[in-house]
Amino acid sequence: MPRGAGPEDPPGGGKAVAVWCIGVAVYFVAVIFRTSLGVAGLEAADRFHVNASALSTFSLLQLLVYAGMQVPVGLMVDRLGTKKVLTLGAVLFTAGQLGFALAPSYETALAARALLGCGDAMTFISVLRLGTRWFPARRGPLMAQLAGLVGMAGNLVSTLVLAPVLHGVGWTAAFAGSAAAGLVVLVPLVLFLRDHPEGHEPTPAARTGGAGFVRRQIKESWSEPGTRLGLWVHFTTQFPAMVFLLLWGMPFLIEAQGLTRSTAGGLLTLVVASNMALGLVYGQIIGRRQSSRIPLALGTVGLTALLWGAVLAYPGGHAPMWLLITLCLVLGGCGPASMIGFDFARPANPAERQGTASGITNMGGFIASMTTLLTVGVLLDATGGDYRIAFSTVFVLEALGVTRILRLRRRALSREAARGRVTVPAQATAPTTPPTTVQEPGPEAEPRPRSTACPLPETAGRETP
Repeated sequence: MPRGAGPEDPPGGGKAVAVWCIGVAVYFVAVIFRTSLGVAGLEAADRFHVNASALSTFSLLQLLVYAGMQVPVGLMVDRLGTKKVLTLGAVLFTAGQLGFALAPSYETALAARALLGCGDAMTFISVLRLGTRWFPARRGPLMAQLAGLVGMAGNLVSTLVLAPVLHGVGWTAAFAGSAAAGLVVLVPLVLFLRDHPEGHEPTPAARTGGAGFVRRQIKESWSEPGTRLGLWVHFTTQFPAMVFLLLWGMPFLIEAQGLTRSTAGGLLTLVVASNMALGLVYGQIIGRRQSSRIPLALGTVGLTALLWGAVLAYPGGHAPMWLLITLCLVLGGCGPASMIGFDFARPANPAERQGTASGITNMGGFIASMTTLLTVGVLLDATGGDYRIAFSTVFVLEALGVTRILRLRRRALSREAARGRVTVPAQATAPTTPPTTVQEPGPEAEPRPRSTACPLPETAGRETP
């Protein structure tokens, strides 16, 4: 039997691909709406007459809602299923994008972005859930990376399509027209998407509800070192590229580096293209060698810090084009590296907790992104536009995340390895036969219940949350 496969694995196949494509199409549109402000930051400042701090509040509020919704959305996915949550998300982010197009004031536009963030928050975890429900467990890392790749394609659309449309037809027409994409993906979602293949229904425990269910899901997910390690990997790797693409990349390249708008847009596109290419590479490497997860994550963090330091410290303030290109290529690895966090949370939790564990993990990068977005805006206003000081926030958060990863990795990996083996007693008819060690599915597979899959005591290897 292939590594990671098991008798309970979903079959995959053409129908699984079709259902998964519907889900990622919804996520694709959500990312277009999420990142649309990144190419319209300067126009938003002029339209609503706000400074850098107020401008950063747009993205900050959107990400605050997104991050705050991750655990509730994970619980909703575990409780209600993927289709209901995705449908609600599509309705909300479409309404938010339309409201942003028509907003007459700064306050109204803020409310629209919050609504958009709420709907956006319901998409990615749902897509991850579709991957685990429709494909064999050994495909988990690759399907997660492919979902992230599709999301970056949505970012690419914002950069290449929405930006020129915005300058051609104006604010209202561009944003209102893009909102129609939400209605387009809503139709196949309602008509054709299914939560799971026939014969692979969730366990009854996943259908229970009430306050006890919520507390148990959160407590048991958080108690796993793998979940917490996943959160900190996501925290440390995702935010440098997220902040660059979501809001501050375009102003930094134009105002601090003296580039034209078209050249700056080309560099943003390069980040997205690098992300898409590296996503496939990371997915294949992790699928074949689980031991590569920590080196890939920490290597990406180290290269990102090195290149940011080189750009910000370059004499004269204007870095050469080759250095900016290298920075953008390295930033492209941040998204794929952040997906590694889910590869720690997935094997640490059974199927009925996958949504909750993914929600906890997904909070990490967005908490870091919110912190950086706000801090950069405040520091820019306080220093008169000194990007060197403002972007120093990147190094502080990366250092914090690396220390947490190093602290949790050994405990999380030990528990994951312990779940990979079960000792089978010798048969009574052959008392002299030594116990046989049976290799269970790899760490990508859904973990078996604790009573049979983990010989460690209940409190073994557990860190105080």
